[in-house]
Amino acid sequence: LGEPGGVLIVDETGFLKKGLRSAGVQRQYSGTAGRVENCQLGVFLAYATSKGRTLIDRELYLPKTWTADRDRCQAAAIPEEIEFA
Repeated sequence: LGEPGGVLIVDETGFLKKGLRSAGVQRQYSGTAGRVENCQLGVFLAYATSKGRTLIDRELYLPKTWTADRDRCQAAAIPEEIEFA
């Protein structure tokens, strides 16, 4: 896939959710919905050229309200070392 015209693409996508137990869920802006909704946000990094494209990495965004609440993180199986970034 490598070629001089290759580009990195960063994209955030909202996943609408009901409830509050899924990791990272809170009321926040979702581009998918076009408004503030109860959702998770995923951040994706891809590489694209005229020869094709590939996913490089992905990460679930954890809001500060989540990383500050260690009991909630523990209940959602989020490792202790995960911090807000």
